[in-house]
Amino acid sequence: MTLGGSIACADEVISRPRFTDYSETLNAIGDTGGGSDTIDIESGNVVSATVSTAEQTFVFSNPSATGKSCSFTLLLTNGGSQTVNWPAEVDWAGGSAPDLTSSGVDALTFTTIDEGTIWYGFAAGLDMG
Repeated sequence: MTLGGSIACADEVISRPRFTDYSETLNAIGDTGGGSDTIDIESGNVVSATVSTAEQTFVFSNPSATGKSCSFTLLLTNGGSQTVNWPAEVDWAGGSAPDLTSSGVDALTFTTIDEGTIWYGFAAGLDMG
């Protein structure tokens, strides 16, 4: 069977799939320009953003319901060039946010199982390029 277009599963269970050559939706925020930006999980589980001119605050929205795991990866460019503020709900590995790269890309991963009450955050890779 070959399908084209999209299938809306409405948060229903799909059992025993086998995926080949799959992709995830990229939520490309682009240059944040300082201030506050919302990372909306419904817009994609891979997020890219660039920090450039001023202090930056990130907010996370629309995680999966309690009892379901929800994760996303943030590819953050030049995060160490400005102050970056994270939601208070982020529980960082080791107890504090990692030192971000001033000129390069950091890969950060966030996971929650309780609808965002706690986000477990960790650096998947720093100074990636």
